[in-house]
Amino acid sequence: MKYIIATNNPKKLVELERILNPLGINAVTAKQEGISLADVEENGKTFKENSYIKAYAACSKSGLPAIADDSGICVDALNGEPGIYSARFGGENATDSDKNELILERLKDKSDRNAHYTCAITCVFPNGKVIQVEDYCHGEIALQPEGTGGFGYDPIFLYEGKSFGYYTAEEKDEVSHRGKALRAFKDELIKYLEDNNVK
Repeated sequence: MKYIIATNNPKKLVELERILNPLGINAVTAKQEGISLADVEENGKTFKENSYIKAYAACSKSGLPAIADDSGICVDALNGEPGIYSARFGGENATDSDKNELILERLKDKSDRNAHYTCAITCVFPNGKVIQVEDYCHGEIALQPEGTGGFGYDPIFLYEGKSFGYYTAEEKDEVSHRGKALRAFKDELIKYLEDNNVK
């Protein structure tokens, strides 16, 4: 069975393939199916809403079950920013390094450095059924970037005192927001497939 993954991020595709392939599911991107999602406006107010918008659009355009995730970092002292705007924080052309430096700059006079990552995953089926999960990883913002691993905000996110920039992919999978959400999603998907006798 073929599922469309509504992402242009190759790292997200690899993570999803890892849980979908053993279930007999062939994960493909919208681009591989010749479908453009460029006109999809992520105008939701939550991670769940935005992941649903992307999955619904991909399902509607392809006629295939579609999976999308929306994730980001929420900093307590910044009133939860950048939140759903994590990918666009600092402007469309800002690099990961630019975004990290912007957060550090805005926190320089603040003692509260608590933050959490959020990941919402939605699967929309052609029959209208929806699977949706969300999970979190709580930590703190470092005083400066640490480590060269991961991507995005990982070098400034401390989990149990250690930057995600120092974690291996396997270590990060065990504790990260996306790792936990993917495991919850896998459980829900298996239940859906069994309940609906989908082979």
